[in-house]
Amino acid sequence: MRRLFPTSLRAQLLLLILAALVVAQGLSLWLFVDERSLAVRAALGQEAAGRAANVARLLEEAPMDLRPSILRAANSPLVRFSLDGAATVAATSHSNERSAQFIQSLVGADPAPEVRVAVRQVAPSAAPPAGVPERMMLMHQAMQNMSVTPVSMQISIAISSGEWLNVVTRFNRPPNQLAWTTAASFAVTALLIAAALWLALGRLILPIRRLADASDSLGRGEDVAELELAGPEELRRLTAAFNRMQTRLRRFVEDRTRLLGALGHDLRSPLTALRVRAEMVDDPETRERLVSTIEEMQEMVSATLSFARGMATTEPVKTVELRGLVADLVAEHAETGGAVTLAPESADGVVRIRPLAMRRALRNLIENALRYGNSARVAIERDAGAVHVIVRDTGPGIPAADLEKVFDPFVRLEVSRSRETGGTGLGLSIVRTIIHAHGGEVTLSNADDGGLVARVTLPLAEM
Repeated sequence: MRRLFPTSLRAQLLLLILAALVVAQGLSLWLFVDERSLAVRAALGQEAAGRAANVARLLEEAPMDLRPSILRAANSPLVRFSLDGAATVAATSHSNERSAQFIQSLVGADPAPEVRVAVRQVAPSAAPPAGVPERMMLMHQAMQNMSVTPVSMQISIAISSGEWLNVVTRFNRPPNQLAWTTAASFAVTALLIAAALWLALGRLILPIRRLADASDSLGRGEDVAELELAGPEELRRLTAAFNRMQTRLRRFVEDRTRLLGALGHDLRSPLTALRVRAEMVDDPETRERLVSTIEEMQEMVSATLSFARGMATTEPVKTVELRGLVADLVAEHAETGGAVTLAPESADGVVRIRPLAMRRALRNLIENALRYGNSARVAIERDAGAVHVIVRDTGPGIPAADLEKVFDPFVRLEVSRSRETGGTGLGLSIVRTIIHAHGGEVTLSNADDGGLVARVTLPLAEM
């Protein structure tokens, strides 16, 4: 059932409103049918009671010899009249005082005659009373075929001659009817409401979707144009806040980059001057140490600037097949003698990245594997919504306590402090900066059978 339920907010709201409309319409029709049934039954009962009162008045005023003719004329397929010595409605069966008073008021005699009224339901299979005319028999059979519950109304009115006018009538509850015009009207109304809701919800949902797409692109480091203010007031305020946030972030990155660029320029000048002065030192050993220290400082300044800039670059974002990019990197290192291979079962995935920056990040991971583990095996895995680049070496690994620490700037686990073996300690920091800028993640773990495993996770591009 969950698979059949729509996932978009627009469809869910539309389905919810239409379901509420259907339930409300169903309740309305049910109440209408019930009220209609009660109204029809009340009308039939009043009609029978009125006829009974009129016949009773006529019998009181007419000569005795005309009474049989009056009864024959009053009989109909729905109502039967008879003049008997006893009432067919026993005093204990009389249960409808209101109808009795209504009949007494219509008769208008003084004193008012005794009137007994009994109303009861009759089982559909019950046979009609004996002596029922053929037409009434046919109506009885029709009620049985409609599978409705007939209602029998019996009236006994006392006549001044000491006889009782007995009246029996039988009518059925009207069957539930749903006219095609009612169904068509509901269908047209539902379609019009659905169309209006679909357009109105589109005006609400479209800005939300644009905002979600823009947020996702911004999280991947892409340049996002300022969003147009559209939709209700709350959405306009949210979009305006997003635009302001994006402007502030861009300004912050640009200011930081300019500051560090100026700092790097200012540092290079005194370092160059120191290098020139160091060359003038007469003692060869002292001169060599000074030059080595100055070169290390220059390299650290360059690496620091590169790390600080992060993804603050003008390189455009492109849609790239990741397997091709990784295969090129592997081939590039293999040509220079590196023991690196790409797993043949590697998957492929289309990603939105800055190719040069991503090549730099993956190159750093491969070079670290070759430097500390002597060999590297690269594999690409893919699952729902993401692709994973896994670089594994055969080295000694890293202590578990340092797996997260090595991503910090200037952290080097290699204790010799040699730039040839330990670098500047910014390689993995740069890798994480680049991967985070693409909306991804990079983690390190030790393999159970030895070696370090670096896993880069990147979101797949929406096709």
